Amino acid sequence: MSQGHCLVLGGSGFIGSHLVELLLEEGFQVRVFSRGPFPRALVAAGNRLELSAGDFHDVRSLANAVKGCDHVYHLIATSAPATSNRNMVFDADSNLIATLRLLEICVRENVQQIIFPSSGGTVYGRTEHWPIQESHPTEPQCSYGVIKLAIEKYLELFRLQHGLDYTVLRIGNCYGPRLPTTGEQGVVGAFLDRLRRGEPITLWGDGLVTRDYVYVSDVARAFRAALGQRSPFRVFNIGTGVGTSLLNLIEMIERATGCRARILRQEGRDVDVPVNILDATRARECLSWGATTPLEQGLANTWNWIQAGVRATPAHTS
Repeated sequence: MSQGHCLVLGGSGFIGSHLVELLLEEGFQVRVFSRGPFPRALVAAGNRLELSAGDFHDVRSLANAVKGCDHVYHLIATSAPATSNRNMVFDADSNLIATLRLLEICVRENVQQIIFPSSGGTVYGRTEHWPIQESHPTEPQCSYGVIKLAIEKYLELFRLQHGLDYTVLRIGNCYGPRLPTTGEQGVVGAFLDRLRRGEPITLWGDGLVTRDYVYVSDVARAFRAALGQRSPFRVFNIGTGVGTSLLNLIEMIERATGCRARILRQEGRDVDVPVNILDATRARECLSWGATTPLEQGLANTWNWIQAGVRATPAHTS
């Protein structure tokens, strides 16, 4: 591949697929590395997109994917905040150790920059004040946040020892079309899916847990803005600066969908810090980036995507 080509690890996933589309729209040559199968839209994207199937933990296939690329987006993760503490050894091995192997490959292949999505929602832990700036102490309370923070530290170590440049985006609660609606990561997807099925929404604690919800197309623009950035900083919060409690989120979902939600209350979870709102001033000043999608509009877009997927699924016959 020639100078300026991008590799998107996990490019067929939720955030990765939006990023790939944006890069292609702007004329970049892109290689996507994923276990597959690849979405139909990627397969039909044309000759500016190369698809590379493989396992992130297979060093040979990963090295082949990195070869010839100047910029690497590392969007592969195997755990979620709510579940990572259940098997910390797996979390460390499949994310931290595998990423260290990736960084070694990037050094050998003379990659110019690696761009990594950290977690603005977990690396800070219980916050002293908000909105949270990047200089706030980091005290993650789940393995997911610990691993994200450890990778940030290793990125800096590889920069100092090997000259591998990097940019870290500490992303708030990302949501939007193509988000996972199963599993335990992403309350927006879980809430909308339960609403579609006519099932009650599980509400942990008093419903006052507050998060910064940022739309996926805005996040994709942040990844694009980080490409080749030359500011003095390498860590950026990516959020809206607006906090929304779970109770308020449910109210907004009801307005966006026109559906009434039933709520099933459960005891609060230790992994859920009370408030997380990100200050994205640095991203605005250094990357010329800002979130532009209002939450209620983004929720409506996501609901329309879920509904369209249901309508496109053929009915089963016995």
